[in-house]
Amino acid sequence: MSQDTLSDVLQAVRLRGAVFFYVSGGREWAAEAPASRQIAPAVMPGAEHVMEYHVVTGGDCWAGIVGQPPVRLVDGDIVLFPQGDAHVMSSAPGMRADPDVAWYYDAKIDQLPFRIAYEGTEGPMPAPPGFQGLTSLVCGFLSCDITPFNPFNPLIATLPRLLHLRGADGGSWVAQFLQQAVAESHAKRPGGEAMLARMSEMLFVDAVRRYVDAMPPDSTGWLAGLRDRFVGRALALLHERPAEAWTLDELGRQVGLSRSALHERFVQFVGQPPMQYLARWRMQLASGLLRSSNATVAAIALEVGYDSEAAFARAFKRLVGLPPAAWRRTLAEATRNDVASAPGK
Repeated sequence: MSQDTLSDVLQAVRLRGAVFFYVSGGREWAAEAPASRQIAPAVMPGAEHVMEYHVVTGGDCWAGIVGQPPVRLVDGDIVLFPQGDAHVMSSAPGMRADPDVAWYYDAKIDQLPFRIAYEGTEGPMPAPPGFQGLTSLVCGFLSCDITPFNPFNPLIATLPRLLHLRGADGGSWVAQFLQQAVAESHAKRPGGEAMLARMSEMLFVDAVRRYVDAMPPDSTGWLAGLRDRFVGRALALLHERPAEAWTLDELGRQVGLSRSALHERFVQFVGQPPMQYLARWRMQLASGLLRSSNATVAAIALEVGYDSEAAFARAFKRLVGLPPAAWRRTLAEATRNDVASAPGK
């Protein structure tokens, strides 16, 4: 089957990359990042969920979620925080710093990538000319749709809070990314910001695929379900034809399992029955149309598989908490407020 379920989800939840920092760390340094929800309006206005990642381009350091043991990173390693947790990057384990939320809103960033430096546990400062730290990092942000305004994102919930990928396992792609990111941080050529944003999206997809490849055979969760012969096939069918009038019997017939066996296996991996998953995925597709188009609620209802606007409105309100039209207005207002509060506004 040509349907790529992971790509389908990534497109539907609007994965976007933006904002690059090229960071240099001195002999002893620590940088503490606040929870992403606190800085999302500053770094990616209008984003519902922001993830931060760091790529070590020279030296070594430590990374960890606040209150949890850190991991050691070496040249070429990547660490991502998919749930947006507050975290610490430092020259040694156990260090803390002030998570300066205001800096993200007050920083005068005229062009990206933006070069900053850390010495000790003070906040970031623009990197002085010629400053060469013992550790260098490329740090970026990724956003996607997730609650409270988004009905369903099956990917983020199944990722760990800290995702550490070793550069030695990444092959030529990671090496090329590092070289290009460092080159752009120095040259600041026109279009560099847009190129780095696209590259960061590719980096995230590659990280997810590497995480899936390394999962133990007995793993469960949505990503593990993609690898399962039967659940992966069922997910692909639901994503390929979400508006079809699916029944558990028909889905089981096309997958090659009885309805009871498919139900049990799907719940084991995904955590919910197939028809419940389909209902939530339809709401995800509908929310994308409500957000990005001027289509009427009635037209959207038909496109995602509902026979009437009333049935769709009831299902949407039951799963999302608001009727479709009210959800559309609430999201538009929240986006306008985020943009208005962003730096430079």
